[in-house]
Order: sequence, then C-alpha cells, then structure tokens
Amino acid sequence: MLELFKDSCIDNEQLNTYKGAAERVLSISQKGFDYYYFVDKDKESSLKLHELLAPFENDKVLVYRNSDANKQIEMLAEAMKKDNNLAALVLLDPFGMQVDWKSIELLKGTRTDLWILIPTGVIVNRLLDRKGELTHIEKLTSFFGKDENFLRDYFYKKRTVETLFGETEIVEKVKQPIEKIAKLYIEQLGKIYKHFTDKPLVLCNSRHTPIFHFACASNNPTAIKIAKQIINKKQGV
Repeated sequence: MLELFKDSCIDNEQLNTYKGAAERVLSISQKGFDYYYFVDKDKESSLKLHELLAPFENDKVLVYRNSDANKQIEMLAEAMKKDNNLAALVLLDPFGMQVDWKSIELLKGTRTDLWILIPTGVIVNRLLDRKGELTHIEKLTSFFGKDENFLRDYFYKKRTVETLFGETEIVEKVKQPIEKIAKLYIEQLGKIYKHFTDKPLVLCNSRHTPIFHFACASNNPTAIKIAKQIINKKQGV
C-alpha cells in the first residue's frame, strides 16, 4: 500500500481528516457496547492505538486485534450467523482500500449496522486515472466487487476523432467521477442491506474537494433514519 499512497500523493490534510475515530467513539458518554474491537494489520500501529486508548479502559472493555480486517469481518459474520442474539455496529475505515467487497458481502443477513468511510476522492478517484490505464485494477475490482470491464464502462467513455492519420479512438474519464464512485459503492451496499443512506456525508478538504463519503447501511430502518438525521445535521440540511 505504500506504493499506492506514494503514487497518489496523499497530503497531511487528507490524512488528518480521517484520524481520531477511535477516541471519538470511546468519548461518547452514554452507555455503549459490551465490547469494543479495534483491528489493525500493522502491529506498531495497533500498539500505538493501545497506548492512546489506555485512559478509556477503566469503564470499557477494549479488545485489540493485530490482524487483517477482512479476516476479522469473516469471523464476526460467522459468529453472528451462529447466534442471532449477537448484534454489532461495524465502523470500517479502509483508507487504503484494504477491505474487500467479498468481506462486506459476508455481513448479509446479520444484525449489523455498517458505517464505512469510502476514500472516494483521496484514493479511488486517483487510481481511476484519466487515461484509463488502471495500473491498480486488482485493487479496484476487489474494492468494488466488480470486474474490469464493468469499471471501464462505468467510469470511462470512448469517442472517435479524426486526425491527420485517420480515425483515432480516445478514452475519456466521466465527469464528476467522485460522485459516481460514491454512487456505485452505495448501490453495492443496497445489494447487501435492506436500507442505506443514499446521500452519504461528504467530507471535503480546504479546497472544498470531496475526499471521503461516509455512508451507513443496515437491515434496521430506524438505524438508517437516525443516520440520515446525523448526516443532514452535519451538512446543515
């Protein structure tokens, strides 16, 4: 993923936009959950998070998993399908697109409310390069759960132009690609969950360019009603 970040020229502002989610969740004063699981594949990052969240361990049960998020989602889905009494709020932050779509599909039919921070403008849009070379196509297909042909047809248009050497076919990226990225991912969520936020929370940088879309999906209509109220409040609707 270091190569991906390097190629995409991620700046500090974009990195800082998504930091601090763990502290914010644990800072909520009202009664929360029986367990809080924090998953990070990088061991050093997991240890740093453990140190950072130590002050919250007095009144909350925190569990740290130095593991791949896809594996942990699989384990969670298996446990919930065996015991219908289990319910979970899943907050996914796949900044580097580490969470595969097939992992999201495993949550189908479970009592999970899913919030996911989709890196629409900060990573995905940059991997969908203007010329359609798609050098990281395997990352794009695993993230969206769509094959290469579908993604090319969805995000690119072809047109023929006349040149001195005859007709030439030009590949052009669609207009407003960031919005289309969010739309496609949310459409995919609709195949897994009965209810979802069709208009996610848009997070922008100082230049007012969208870099993340924060979406919620659930089989519980009340959860989505609340999610939409939160999003509308944040966006000043």
